[in-house]
Amino acid sequence: MKSPGEILREARRRHGVSQKRLAIRAGTTQSAISRIEKDRVSPTIETLSELLYLLGDDLTLTSDARDSGVDITLNEGSLGRSPTERLEYGEAFANQVIAMSPLPKTPLLGELGESA
Repeated sequence: MKSPGEILREARRRHGVSQKRLAIRAGTTQSAISRIEKDRVSPTIETLSELLYLLGDDLTLTSDARDSGVDITLNEGSLGRSPTERLEYGEAFANQVIAMSPLPKTPLLGELGESA
């Protein structure tokens, strides 16, 4: 991901505009443009958008869904079960994990309740 300064510097150079010329267009100083391009200051989105607009570019922000590693279809399938079925499924899953664990085996409440 590029910094705001890198984005501005690349756009300015691509359009063949000097820092001084961009500063004049923006009504600011060449040193202000330099500080942004060197990432010494971080411009607001509005400022960066305006500077890019003056160069003939548009700032585009996007958002992408992050892969959380959760299979949503499993959640949807679980919600199709009744609360009792979800508890039974969860208990069976937990008991399977316990059975596969190298640690000493301790059954869940469901199994304790059945033997009492």
